[in-house]
Amino acid sequence: MIGDISAPTRDDIEQARGRITGHVRRTPVLDVASGTFGLGRPLTLKLELLQVTGSFKPRGAFNRMLTAGVGSAGVVAASGGNFGLAVGHAARELGHRAEIFVPSSSPASKIEKVQGTDADVRVIDGYYDDASAQAATRRDETGAVWMHPFDQPEVVAGQGTIGAELSEQVAGADTVLVAVGGGGLIGGIASWFAGTDVRVIGVEPETSRCLQAALYAREPVDVPVSGRAADSLGARRVGDIAFGIASAGHVADVVLVNDEAILEAQKALWRELRIFAEPGGAAALAAMRTGAYVPASDERVVVLVCGANGDADDVVR
Repeated sequence: MIGDISAPTRDDIEQARGRITGHVRRTPVLDVASGTFGLGRPLTLKLELLQVTGSFKPRGAFNRMLTAGVGSAGVVAASGGNFGLAVGHAARELGHRAEIFVPSSSPASKIEKVQGTDADVRVIDGYYDDASAQAATRRDETGAVWMHPFDQPEVVAGQGTIGAELSEQVAGADTVLVAVGGGGLIGGIASWFAGTDVRVIGVEPETSRCLQAALYAREPVDVPVSGRAADSLGARRVGDIAFGIASAGHVADVVLVNDEAILEAQKALWRELRIFAEPGGAAALAAMRTGAYVPASDERVVVLVCGANGDADDVVR
């Protein structure tokens, strides 16, 4: 517990890991040499974009669904795309009904993928929070199990299984750079590394900076949302769980990157490694390429590349 917040423990994360084994992939890491991406230092990439459905989200979705006692009403969720795709996939695999509310600001390609899971998909005008409000009303009407993309203990613990994998895959890591939307991903990874020497750094778009704003205000606050990565990183308010974890000191810092830097990081991943990452998936690398985060000369840095569901037209040329 952090105050009144149920932050996941290492034991919670290990239990989640056992629970979701067989439903998700153990994603690989890739060491890249000095000079790659124009950087004068080596890096390690955690390629979570190779997860089933193309993002880290199934980890939390499966863990929540496998612990929630889902009944005939099924599950209901709101999502900018990646969590909806994960919920639809998990529900289909586990034999549950799913109703998913997606904002119109999401890329058409993401909406089409969510629809392809056989979930009942409703497109709502606006951003994630607009879809979430209508999904919550539907939950109250039907009694369906609520699937929150970033502010449920089971979801955060599921995302924390990435940290558990990294501990086994990368010996001697000093720092992990993690993109931040509503905070479920960084909350889970920071919970895993809490009390260790590994520093967790959050990376947010300048146009969607809910965690940094909350830390400045000492409480979650609403922020404006726009920009290239808004479909995956565009939460108006950080989750209470992530805020509690970060404000307890388990997130060492939060840095900002702009839209141009995110696009250039996407292009660099494609140009040098033939990896396509969506904007949110490339944000952590953008922090290294722009100097938003400057590591020490001997610091071993892991960059999480967390998603690949997006439009490639302006990246793959």
